[in-house]
Formats: sequence, C-alpha cells, structure tokens
Amino acid sequence: MNDSPPTFSQASGAGLYLGLDVGSVSVDTVVLDAQGKELWADYTRSKGRPLATVAQVLAQIFERHPRESFRALALTGAGAPALAGLIGGVVVNEIIALTRGVSSRHPESRSIIDMGGEDAKLILVSPDGQGGLKIDDFAMNTMCAAGTGSFLDQQSHRLQLTIEQFSDVALKSKNPPRLAGRCSVFAKSDMIHLQQEATPDYDIVAGLCFAMARNLKSNIAKGKAVIPPVCFTGGVAANQGVRRALVEIMRLKPKELIVPERFG
Repeated sequence: MNDSPPTFSQASGAGLYLGLDVGSVSVDTVVLDAQGKELWADYTRSKGRPLATVAQVLAQIFERHPRESFRALALTGAGAPALAGLIGGVVVNEIIALTRGVSSRHPESRSIIDMGGEDAKLILVSPDGQGGLKIDDFAMNTMCAAGTGSFLDQQSHRLQLTIEQFSDVALKSKNPPRLAGRCSVFAKSDMIHLQQEATPDYDIVAGLCFAMARNLKSNIAKGKAVIPPVCFTGGVAANQGVRRALVEIMRLKPKELIVPERFG
C-alpha cells in the first residue's frame, strides 16, 4: 500500500463529516452524519507510521462511504498540521477539539483531564450559556513523557506486563508505595529499589499509577482548582489503576470522575 493518504476533496452538497485525531501513538477517527450521529469510529495504533495508518483508515472509510459524500474534514492532534497540508481539511486546536467533544457528550463536566501517549492536559471549563462548555483555563505538561501513556508503557515493559495486565494488577494493591512520577529515570531507580526489597509487582504498579496522579496535581494542576465532575479522556483513561489514583489524589467521589465511552 502507498503510505501517502488520498487527497480529501470537499463536496458542498454532501452531508457527512469526518474527524481525524492524529496523535503520537494512534489515529482516532469518527464519521458523523448531518445531525451529529456517529456512523463509524476507529482507534488504530500508528506504530510510528502515522501517514500509512491514516491511508489505511481512510481506505476503510471510503469503502463504506464514497469520498464525495463528505461535507468537511477536521483534523486535530500533533500530526494534524502536516497531514492537513497533504490531504486538506481544517486543523482544530487540540484543547478546543477536546472541549467541544466533552461539551457534546458530558456538558456537566467542570474539569477535563486528558492523558495521551506523550502529553497530558488539564482544561477547566464552565457552562457557555447555550448548553455547552467554554474554556476558562488550561495547562499542559512539558515535552517529557513522564506522566503520560508512554511512561506507563515503559514501566509495564520493565515489569514484563502487558499494558492490560498493568491496568488490572494495580487494583490488587492496598498500600501503594510512593514512587517518583516526574521523571522516568527516577521512577526506574525507585522500582529497582522496591524490587530488591521484594515488593509485590501489584504494589509497584499501583505506586506508578499514583505517581502519575500526583505528578498531574503538583505540576500541571499547580495553582488551579480542579472542580468536579472531572471528565477523564485519552488512552490512559483505559487504565483502572490510574482512574483509582485520580479519584483518591484529587479527592473525588467515585461518580465525580467521568470516563466517556469514547475516551481515547
């Protein structure tokens, strides 16, 4: 297959909408009809080949819906600007795109925490007076991957666990140890020390999840009030251990952490 995705051409008389989120580790896609109803959605890991992945996903979409049936294409994510230059479409800022998505599905949210493969975000929102949400403030992590999905992938590999096992194992811990969460190097040192002390893997895993939550609270959310309900999005939202850690560290009631059906 040619790695280059096909050029997108808009058809003003058509009624479908196509959205692409080209992130650091995956391509997330959605097709909506004119009323905003979801017709098709997909999550595909890009494995370092975002252009080839987009080409593959678009080929699948165009098998179901002819290219000329789309009214508009919107792109977001780290790879959106480069991709838009190749195939067309409108680039939407990640913060704005995420807020609009949460606004349409969970307008009761007052804070949004997003943890992806290589970045983490906090968005503080409030009602816009029209049934949706407006952005009041936001913050993002630095370029360091600590506190993101890549951080969890690295540590799960060191413990010889799949990321799915990592998620489940964390819930077995009753007393998670304190680990460094702001730096992968320090986290590795802490993990080695705990393993030398014969600390169970489930405690180490839970400690890493809590380290991520503490890192978000002390770094990204520093000086900001995280008001519930909190909508938790991004690939890391699939991790049960991180969900538990956020509830405890942010002092949320169980129902005050919202994980959307399409969290990724």
